Amino acid sequence: MFDPTLLRTFLAVVQTRNFTQAARRLGLRQSTVSQQIRRLEATTGRQLFSRDTHTVALTADGEALVPLADSILAAHARADSYFAGAQVRGRVRFGASEDFVLSRLPEILRNFRASHPLVDLELTVGLSAILYDAFDRRELDLVFAKRRRGQHRGQPVWRERLAWIGGESSRPEPATPVPLIVYPPPSITRDRAIEALERHDRPWRIVCTSGSLSGLRAAAMAGLGVTAHAHSLIPPGLSEIRGRHRLPDLGEVEFVLLGAEDAAPDSPVAALSAAILAAGDRLHRPL
Repeated sequence: MFDPTLLRTFLAVVQTRNFTQAARRLGLRQSTVSQQIRRLEATTGRQLFSRDTHTVALTADGEALVPLADSILAAHARADSYFAGAQVRGRVRFGASEDFVLSRLPEILRNFRASHPLVDLELTVGLSAILYDAFDRRELDLVFAKRRRGQHRGQPVWRERLAWIGGESSRPEPATPVPLIVYPPPSITRDRAIEALERHDRPWRIVCTSGSLSGLRAAAMAGLGVTAHAHSLIPPGLSEIRGRHRLPDLGEVEFVLLGAEDAAPDSPVAALSAAILAAGDRLHRPL
């Protein structure tokens, strides 16, 4: 009933929230993606997306299908890895954004190493902009990170909104400067937070700078201030700040794989890229 090809297309649309970007990621035409989604909706007998010319959103039935599609594709990936994974050998120098330190990425990398024992995996964790520079210097083979607005490099994995987050006592009053907890420059979320505040003439001050997500989390939990972070990757112990605090909208951010599109089909880079994409919605689901 559930064709894995259709499920992969479904998850690509879920994660990118855009039929054109999903098609680009899958190497298909947009019309093919639309046709495959219609086939899946016909198979399930349910409408999975509500869409117009500007937005793509999941219906309740679409939401219910996401974890099921994840499980089915994970089973297929395990079978593929068991019978073919060990044939892939070599080295892959992988750079991952700090955003993923407290996500399910470690679990995905552990499974990848188990199913590809002949691949030497080297991991670098850092700020997205620094990882991009390392990739350009050919110090990394694959990068999984955010990209700035207006950039077109990389293969989109998913897109979502940024949120203001903090600890229980991190609730800035509208009449006071916003206390910011930020990464050092160059940082995409730092720039977005400051740009949003200045665009709305909201005073701000930096109360903590840390190069690690753990450092930002500790400062936020101590009540020092607030920080900008991808909504689905909010660290444990922190929550989104809403309501009367009137913090400006931060917009959306895209996470991409840089280096995947040019990788040879039988290379370690292609294998790791496939493992990350196959993880589907698990990657940015709460731990």
